[in-house]
Amino acid sequence: MRYGFYLPTRGELANRAAIAAMARTGEAAGFHSAMVADHVVFPVTSRSAYPYTVSGEHPSHGDALEQASILAFVAGITERLRLVSSVLILPCRNPVLTAKMLATIDVLSEGRLTVGVGVGWLEEEFTALGAPDFRRRGAVSDEYLRIFRKLWSESPASHAGEFYSFDGIRCEPFPIQRPGPPIWVGGHSTAALRRTARYGDGWHPVGAIAAVPLPPAEMQEKLTELRRLTEAAGRDFSALTISYKAPLYDVALPGPDGARRPFSGEPGQVAEDIRAFAAIGVHELIFDFRGETLAGSLARLERFARDVMPRMR
Repeated sequence: MRYGFYLPTRGELANRAAIAAMARTGEAAGFHSAMVADHVVFPVTSRSAYPYTVSGEHPSHGDALEQASILAFVAGITERLRLVSSVLILPCRNPVLTAKMLATIDVLSEGRLTVGVGVGWLEEEFTALGAPDFRRRGAVSDEYLRIFRKLWSESPASHAGEFYSFDGIRCEPFPIQRPGPPIWVGGHSTAALRRTARYGDGWHPVGAIAAVPLPPAEMQEKLTELRRLTEAAGRDFSALTISYKAPLYDVALPGPDGARRPFSGEPGQVAEDIRAFAAIGVHELIFDFRGETLAGSLARLERFARDVMPRMR
């Protein structure tokens, strides 16, 4: 099992010192990857419901640093960490400019970038950024992924699509990773599984939260469906990376069925949960150690590395 963690992007920890401290501490502790979230703006009022809280409210209020900028910064202060966009909101970004930015980060990190992608949920953000029709965001995302692949491997490249077109352009240098950085698809819907099967190098869902529990049994069902879709697309399911994002709870909490919620409780209990997810085919677990203070966040990260990770060796 490999392990990753979230970097700060908002609030009191959205600054150079805190991001650098989390990144360097995680790398030194033996973590494999660091996640950076993506939002550019938030409306003052919104009709859009955030899918990962029971209330539908997002914890941010527009105070987040920009994702690609953080990834580039962390590339310069680390040597081994995988750098993961978790997730890049595809339809909100110009695909040609974004392909160039991601290729640049891959070059500057010497091939350590993983591109986690999602279709987005905040309609007002789409409007503010002049993005394509929110209702077509799935189709837009699929086309933008095809554009990324072209621009990372063809020169000159051309594209004539429903949402974007260009003819005879060069967009070099290519990423160090060939044929490009791995693409992980976020989300747990059927559409997300189809997108993973067609375009992804990995699946990157969120679970172990009240809004989306996604316990091992349900996760196994999703993986069975993903295998079927991947093989139907003529691709190799075994080549996919399965990366599961979850909070880490310091005390045991009840889940929806009354049983202990995964990744809550004592180190031994958390280790049991890790074994359960490893047994169904999860390759990497991403935990959120972030708290209100840097000291507390670092302490939680280091405690996991000290008390849980050695139990799995």
